[in-house]
Amino acid sequence: METEMTASGKAPCIAALGTGSDVGKSIVVTALCRFFLNRGIRVAPYKAQNMSNNSGVTPEGLEMGRAQIVQAEASRIPPHVDMNPILLKPTTDVGCQVVLMGEARENSTALDYHQKKERLFKTACESLDRLRDQHELVVMEGAGSCAEVNLMAGDIVNLRMAEYADAPVILIADIHRGGVFAQIVGTLECLPPEQRDRIAGFIINRFRGDIRLFEDGVRWIEQRTGKKVFGVLPWYTHITIEAEDSVVIESPPAVSPGRLGKPSVAVIRIPHISNFTDFDPLSAIDEIDLFFIEKVQNLSGFAAVILPGSKNTRFDLDWLKTGGWADTLRAYVDNGGHVLGICGGYQLMGQYVHDPHGLEGTPGSEEGVRLLPVETTLKAPKTTTRSRFMWDGTEGTGYEIHMGQTDRLGGSPMFTVLEQNGGTPHNSEDGCVSQNGRVMATYMHGLFDTPAITRRWLECIGLGHIPISDARSGPAARDREYDLLAEHFEQHMDTEALLGLVDKA
Repeated sequence: METEMTASGKAPCIAALGTGSDVGKSIVVTALCRFFLNRGIRVAPYKAQNMSNNSGVTPEGLEMGRAQIVQAEASRIPPHVDMNPILLKPTTDVGCQVVLMGEARENSTALDYHQKKERLFKTACESLDRLRDQHELVVMEGAGSCAEVNLMAGDIVNLRMAEYADAPVILIADIHRGGVFAQIVGTLECLPPEQRDRIAGFIINRFRGDIRLFEDGVRWIEQRTGKKVFGVLPWYTHITIEAEDSVVIESPPAVSPGRLGKPSVAVIRIPHISNFTDFDPLSAIDEIDLFFIEKVQNLSGFAAVILPGSKNTRFDLDWLKTGGWADTLRAYVDNGGHVLGICGGYQLMGQYVHDPHGLEGTPGSEEGVRLLPVETTLKAPKTTTRSRFMWDGTEGTGYEIHMGQTDRLGGSPMFTVLEQNGGTPHNSEDGCVSQNGRVMATYMHGLFDTPAITRRWLECIGLGHIPISDARSGPAARDREYDLLAEHFEQHMDTEALLGLVDKA
């Protein structure tokens, strides 16, 4: 299928906006990208502004949100920062790091950022225009609710961007939250008539039960709004797509490891956790239970504990120490436990974290958790690389996103870095392994995407007997999941009506 260029000579766009946060916009856009690709349309994803601590690195060595990387994979194209020109990475309740066109530019309060939105809107429009020049269709994703009336004047990602692109809007609502009728009608009532007219119809997400029981609901919505329900997406458990927001792991309960006779691995859910999708390949292993835990508990039943990435190392370090986690982790290691740190987790595990320039607060130094003989100095510029590395003869790939440098004072390196961003590495050693081999850390995100590396790590923690299929992780495995998602999507959507939106765009 070929799409027709708009009057401007650029590719058409359609927009997927939401009635609220975490209603499934990212998943719907991912499904739409693979759906349109399967119809022979050269499609690209786009989100003007993303707020997430889950990020990745493009082939050019630039940083962007992982949700748009996932959507680019579903479109079978390389990720590019034009797909996510503005990335906000929360560092406090009222502040964030601003990543503009793939580079960390500044730390900003919400108020300061709001005052710069007009300039940023221009940048976002330029990125969208470039995508429209290079593809046949752009699927745009909104952020949060598209009807936050107190924020709409400065909105640069929802209806204002859809208006710029002259894109028809699909409004996504989440029936699992309850109140789906109020979500839809309330959103429309909050919009001025010209924006309300831009909404072409709705997708109802996360339905549980017999979908036939909602047929009356669909008719009511269509009669009440005069707009089409494109489909109702049932809840699924047979598809694994990376989550965008850490809301999916908020407030995890204390757990009992080994409850089903399986070995268990714990990931400590620190306050500013980043790139928690690093552990999706581990959670896909049937023979292991993976838990996110937040409240201090006895760790003796876990085969290993992981300290994940952090967007505010000093805050999370204080949280670990004052809450009792630091003592608990040291006792766990003293009793034979295995600990792995990734990126910010690597920094947390050292002897000290130095912040001479006050990148994360008042300048100063903090004593670390003291699990490894390393010291970290927080400093600019930010490191963003895609890397190829070797671990005891096993090759893997990953990516680094961190502010600062960690110096090893003892132990041994974990990996030998072979290549960074397609060239010679700045430093051929990465990470640290303790003398007894039970504590290790690395700056590499995505290391478990390589099955052989997962297998090697399981050997280190005494679980080498667990079979690891080469087909369960990595790009090929993710591509199969996108096909499953598109199949699920098409089964429950009016696909001809969706294709018709492209013709009308």
